[in-house]
Amino acid sequence: MTIKKNIVLEKEGNKPILVDFFYNSSNNKMPVIIFCHGYKGYKDWGAWNLVAKEFANNNFFFLKFNFSHNGGTVENPIDFPDLNAFGNNNFTHELNDIERVLSFISENTEFSKNIDLTNIFLIGHSRGGGICAIKASESKQIKGLITWAGVSNFKIRFNEGSKEFQKWKDNGVKYVENKRTKQQMPHFFQFYLDFKKNEERFNIKLAVESLKIPFLVIHGENDHSVLPFEGNDLNSWAKNSEFFSVKNGNHTFSSKHPWKEKELPNELKTVTEATISFIKNCV
Repeated sequence: MTIKKNIVLEKEGNKPILVDFFYNSSNNKMPVIIFCHGYKGYKDWGAWNLVAKEFANNNFFFLKFNFSHNGGTVENPIDFPDLNAFGNNNFTHELNDIERVLSFISENTEFSKNIDLTNIFLIGHSRGGGICAIKASESKQIKGLITWAGVSNFKIRFNEGSKEFQKWKDNGVKYVENKRTKQQMPHFFQFYLDFKKNEERFNIKLAVESLKIPFLVIHGENDHSVLPFEGNDLNSWAKNSEFFSVKNGNHTFSSKHPWKEKELPNELKTVTEATISFIKNCV
């Protein structure tokens, strides 16, 4: 297996994107899997590396990356040394980041003998699921979409009209504690302004309703972060979808950070196997 980690994608005027590639070295052209992490997430969180190896072992070219404004840096991609970048993240940046990754994969000759550009699939976890749904609705390059504990509505998360929202607007920033690192992570009000400016584009329901490609919705029965009704909503809006409910599945399917085991937790293994099976049926 070939593993290439922390490849830096540079673009003038933009923050760098760190990318990992996992694939079996052969001359066969493999379907491309692009994995997008969620809110306060990163490509090396928990058991994501084990997930990547599982896909590679099943003859997929698996790519995962850090969103450019996720708070990590080239030197430290796991923690959040760049809180200013985190605070300036927004949905526009994340959609642009996926486009940069798609362009890199399409134009990079190093992988041309390994990848099948007619079979590109997006997997998004949590907020990344909503972002992937929007990108899949916009890009003709995407062959299929899979959401893992994906969100169905960005707007409701702003809690418009509440005292907390008004305080955020007045102060221009609000803070959320990272339970692992104990950092106070800023969210600048630009995040909401970017949403309002692009509200129709960022409507996940409209995006999913417009999809013609196969869509697999996976959600844990015990997800308390993104409630299961959001997965049911995604499935109900789509024309060509399957719903896979994970018994005992929480928001991260029993994975946590750091993940020191050599095997996937049972629930995440189930999710990975269901996703692999779904994609093989699409190819």
